[in-house]
Amino acid sequence: MSKYLIHIHSGPDLKNKATLGMLVAITAFKKGDEVNIFLAADGTHLLNTKSEGEVVGQGTGDLKNHLDHLKQNGIKLYVSGMSAKARGYDESLLNGFNAEFSMPDKLLELSAESDTVLCY
Repeated sequence: MSKYLIHIHSGPDLKNKATLGMLVAITAFKKGDEVNIFLAADGTHLLNTKSEGEVVGQGTGDLKNHLDHLKQNGIKLYVSGMSAKARGYDESLLNGFNAEFSMPDKLLELSAESDTVLCY
């Protein structure tokens, strides 16, 4: 079993990167690997996706479906507290997710503990 950190800093305007990061995380989880996701910068906007069809990548799926999978399986999300605050979000952004606001030191810690870090 491998341990992955998927760091997504691309927002909904970069649909392919955002959905690919989520798809890779879910694929690793389905294989039985340990997965942590860290959302930073415009990646924090991804949790604000409310409906199917809103953010769809080319061949990488629908972001809403990916987010639902994260919720249903309790996949751990870390969200940059500074990025979220700068973009006008509060604790309600995390509702329904196995998520917490984190600082850059958590990103460094997760990176050091992971076998592989992938950035999108």
